[in-house]
Amino acid sequence: MSVSKVTGVVPLSPPRKRRLGLLTIGRAPTRGQFLGISVTVFALLIAAWWAATSSGAIPALFLPGLDRVWHRMVALTADGTLAGDIKSSLYRIVIAFVISSAMSIVIGALAGCYGLFKAIVEPLVDFVRYMPVVAFVPLTILWTGTDDFQKFLVIWIGTFFQQVLMMIDAVKRVPSDFVGLGRTLGMPDRAIMLKIVLPAAMPAIWDALRISLGWAWTWLVLAELVASTSGLGYRIVVSQRYFQTDTIIGYILLLGFLGLITDQVMRAAERILFRYNRRRG
Repeated sequence: MSVSKVTGVVPLSPPRKRRLGLLTIGRAPTRGQFLGISVTVFALLIAAWWAATSSGAIPALFLPGLDRVWHRMVALTADGTLAGDIKSSLYRIVIAFVISSAMSIVIGALAGCYGLFKAIVEPLVDFVRYMPVVAFVPLTILWTGTDDFQKFLVIWIGTFFQQVLMMIDAVKRVPSDFVGLGRTLGMPDRAIMLKIVLPAAMPAIWDALRISLGWAWTWLVLAELVASTSGLGYRIVVSQRYFQTDTIIGYILLLGFLGLITDQVMRAAERILFRYNRRRG
């Protein structure tokens, strides 16, 4: 006679074996696994590119081979063209992004802390951020000409209004208990914002800056595609006129590489600056 019939208690089923693979929710890969998977993905894409071009499945006019792109980029590096274009583009994106970020942090902090500023800023920002940045390009040329200030303005328009909302959200996510602690200690509002709210919100603010930097790279290329005489976007337009697809592909890959580098630099800086804010993954 079974135990269940004697005692009337149904025995518990043995616990299911836990899944330990990377497809388990919440399980992050190790650094070695992450690096290995990432390298494999890029290697597969390069292999597919090589197979498609070397076999003649895609004409070189539409997609040149990896060797042609490499030799073209080496030639542009040798004559100084590539270095000049990178210098112009980095100068524009650094200036515009720093100005946009500084303004958005100040305005976002005020709007996130004070209801008056929120009522002033948030509806206006919500209204403007849905306007297409491309539509502002001819207007910026009309307003400022075609010098670097016009490029700064395009990048600023495309980045600032998105950043402000992210800064407001970062500040609003600071626990109200932190503010209450400051009031208990008798701190004035200004001190609470500068010494409690902003330091607590800085990890989220930094993350918002890292994300918006990707948008800034996009608007940089847009600004340089129109009425420019230097920069990565300008070189793409010139190459299009002469059907130099090897240069176009090379510069597109370079833009992705530069964006990846800046993103990883900001990730590394985040781990150093905000060690108290360790996040999963």
